[in-house]
Amino acid sequence: MANRTVKDAKTIHGTNPQYLIEKIIRSRIYDNKFWKEECFALSAELLVDKAMLMRYIGGVFGGNIKPTPFLCLTLKMLQIQPEKDIIVEFIKNEEFKYVRALGAFYMRLTGSSVDCYKYLEPLLADSRKLRKQNREGQFELIYIDEFIDSLLRDERVCDVILPRIQSRHVLEENNELEPKVSILEEDIEEGVESSDEEEPTDKRREKEHRNKHSPVREKRRDREREKRNRDRDRDRRDRDRGDRRDRDRHRRSRSHDRERSRRHRSRSPYRK
Repeated sequence: MANRTVKDAKTIHGTNPQYLIEKIIRSRIYDNKFWKEECFALSAELLVDKAMLMRYIGGVFGGNIKPTPFLCLTLKMLQIQPEKDIIVEFIKNEEFKYVRALGAFYMRLTGSSVDCYKYLEPLLADSRKLRKQNREGQFELIYIDEFIDSLLRDERVCDVILPRIQSRHVLEENNELEPKVSILEEDIEEGVESSDEEEPTDKRREKEHRNKHSPVREKRRDREREKRNRDRDRDRRDRDRGDRRDRDRHRRSRSHDRERSRRHRSRSPYRK
């Protein structure tokens, strides 16, 4: 059958690799036109060509749960289970960003905790844009580092529940991973050293004047002033509206009393 996992495939996280995607989504993928026409009899070598033609990522969309080509190729990779070296080459591919995103997503689904941190964390330095199709079928822009961060932190990405991985600090305590070094650490240290040095008086005054009269601060003050004015006007309108209601209520009450007293006098037997 075209939808069966290959015979020599290994279990992933103790289950059939295809079962990492929920059954309802798998069924939709099997019935999808892209799966039947483009993913039939794909090998690991041909899958690279299909991945290079991708133009966006995403999970499912629409009311009848249509899968994206990104999700179809992910299921195909789970079905044929390509070698780990091929997935690493996907991740290291700098020319085709959607191939990199596909390799990172597959590594997060099938890799160990150490492999996920080892191969995905370097991609946090990649700030290129990706097109993503949301559940409404509309496209939005995200960044590769944002996508990688969601793979390492979120429980569900592209409508697929991700397997749990160990926390990084636990792996560091077990000496399975080196302590994480931020790419901004050198810049931060240089900034701290430069701030420790005493600034000249003229530069300090100029800096204080610039901070005091900066456009950002001016805009913030203007917004706060407008907000206070709106709140004051709203309170004044509420008070005026309440006063008018009280006056109207009092006026109706007085007219009602006069009408009742008039009817009472007209019915009195002593009226001449």
